[in-house]
Amino acid sequence: MSTTTTTVAETETALLKLTLAYDEQIHEQYKYAAYLPVYDEKTHFPALQPFEFNDRGLVANKEKPNLLPKDNPEVKSSKLTPVIGTEIRGLQLSQLNDLQKDELALLIAERGVVIFRDQDFKDVGVEKQKEFGRYFGPLHIHPVGAHVKDNLELHNIYLGPDNEYRNKRRAKRLTSTGYHSDVSYEHQPPGITILTLLSVPPTGGDTAWASQTAAYARLSPPIQALLEGLRAEHSGFPQAEGAQRDGHFVRRDPIKSEHPIVRVHPATGQKALFINPGFTKRIVGLTDEESEALLKLLFTHISLGQDFQVRVRWEEGTVALWDNRVTAHTAISDYNVHNPQEGLRHGFRITTLGDRPTGVNGLTSIWE
Repeated sequence: MSTTTTTVAETETALLKLTLAYDEQIHEQYKYAAYLPVYDEKTHFPALQPFEFNDRGLVANKEKPNLLPKDNPEVKSSKLTPVIGTEIRGLQLSQLNDLQKDELALLIAERGVVIFRDQDFKDVGVEKQKEFGRYFGPLHIHPVGAHVKDNLELHNIYLGPDNEYRNKRRAKRLTSTGYHSDVSYEHQPPGITILTLLSVPPTGGDTAWASQTAAYARLSPPIQALLEGLRAEHSGFPQAEGAQRDGHFVRRDPIKSEHPIVRVHPATGQKALFINPGFTKRIVGLTDEESEALLKLLFTHISLGQDFQVRVRWEEGTVALWDNRVTAHTAISDYNVHNPQEGLRHGFRITTLGDRPTGVNGLTSIWE
């Protein structure tokens, strides 16, 4: 049975009001208690402004000799599936140089998601974690989500017995699966997302990704041609309204954007679907019935395409990096948070803002 977020304490200063979204007593001995979720209920941000974005993958060596050296047997790279996902062992994200990070940006664009195992990233400290993220683009601050205290750029991922809010939102659905691309309603939506889990259950709590490039390529040529000339509306209003309804603070006014349905990645030139069931609401220029039918077809295609999906099991020290421009993803909440044997799922997400979406023949995003 789902419960509402437990508010156990409030801390006020002249500039800040925090609401804790966890029970302090439960986590007294928890190593990563400083990363537990809080809500800043006073800071309000203006609308994000346009900025020039330079994709790091554009300057990368396509052979990736710095990231994946052929003469170093300690660095092991393997494809998780033929279509999407690469796993790397033997490299520490915290120690990558700029050439390696450029090649990593390109690899993420090509493979959709890259999984690093046995990482020390969760222990290097907040400033180094944010510095790593900023290399790939400006850091996004989520307009409604919980975050790490004093660090709104670290979006909190938490599901435990003292905070079942993430489950509560799914209580009226048969499945916990909800494919989406992070905050795709932004005018310049995210490029790379970095997800670090601080505590993982021994089983369950996986994450799945779908390749939007493969999903596009699978469509018939007439449907591809139709979609390449269309934009879809991505809206942040339902998310903001839901947060307000649940008593959460909205720190930036919601917006809408009309993005090309088929997006061209700036570093690879690949075409990808850029719609998702989480935030895409309608296809611009179509009747309601036409839009609903076409989106239903595409959403079903993305969600059921197991041959262009990858499901990743989290381990101690795992960090996942993915490109929101070419993937959709979903958490899989399949374990019982009230059973101590099943453990705690807790982490943080650093999301970098990217380019203004550009489609085929120069079709670009528009907004009011």
